[in-house]
Amino acid sequence: MELLFLVLLSLHILKTEAVVGGHWCYRSQKQEEPQCEDPRHWYETDMACNGNKQSPINIVTKNAVYDKNLKPLNFEGYDVKGSSKWNIENNGHTVKVTFGTFPKIGGGGLRRKYKAIEFHLHWGVQDVHQYLPGSEHSIDGEKQAMELHIVHIREDVSDIAEAKEVPDGVAVLAFFIKAEEENKNYVTLVNELQNVRYKGQKAQMEPLALSSLLPPEEKLKMYYRYEGSLTTPDCHEGVIWTVFETPVELSSFQISQFSIVHFKGKNSTNMVENFRPAQFLNERQVYRSSASILLPPVHLMLLLALTYILSSFSQ
Repeated sequence: MELLFLVLLSLHILKTEAVVGGHWCYRSQKQEEPQCEDPRHWYETDMACNGNKQSPINIVTKNAVYDKNLKPLNFEGYDVKGSSKWNIENNGHTVKVTFGTFPKIGGGGLRRKYKAIEFHLHWGVQDVHQYLPGSEHSIDGEKQAMELHIVHIREDVSDIAEAKEVPDGVAVLAFFIKAEEENKNYVTLVNELQNVRYKGQKAQMEPLALSSLLPPEEKLKMYYRYEGSLTTPDCHEGVIWTVFETPVELSSFQISQFSIVHFKGKNSTNMVENFRPAQFLNERQVYRSSASILLPPVHLMLLLALTYILSSFSQ
């Protein structure tokens, strides 16, 4: 009987250790948390992370197929400051901002309207000389300093859990963030990072017009579309991705401020390189909007013009 008790106790301990060591993390956390599962092993915590329609991806522009249905998106309420404050939170993986009101998107090849429920960001790490890229998607192998994801769910569902239960329930808008000049529209958000430095900390901030955080409206006509997944476990597939070509611009200082946030408590690792590496495209197709059609190189256009002029002289 005593032997049986010891066996059961040992199994309980092993099971507990498996649960403790089975949580997912980013590669940058492995030194501090060697038992956590980094992106290469996320499938061990959620099998869906080993699926065939995973995100992010590297977008190869020459292989993207033009889709005439990918007209400019309709943004409803994006240019309005809501009446309710935004909630900002350090969830241990990113900085997430949830809304009190729900701007919507439609058109642009989407078969229905979607309401925005939150946005979050992914970023890299400050090196001695530069800020190393931390975007999740890339275009022709080129990444940017950060990436902004605005998560939407179908307007006829109540939350993300219900959205995962229905076809095409989730739509995410992805925007690259490039290190350039200071962006005054991000000052409020950047200042709030001081209040959510550690995991579990929450704060409220004055709402902004969501459009103020994005590139100018005329630049939003250029985008790519593909079917993918959430980029963190549970890696739910069935997400409609819209990846915009034109990046948002922030200063290097503004970008560096995101790294003051920590994955856990005061003595934990700074939250850096919180991105998932690119996943295989497999049998999927990436589509481009009409405005994203690649133009011929300038020298080729000049050559064609010169050829036309010379041919007119010979007639």
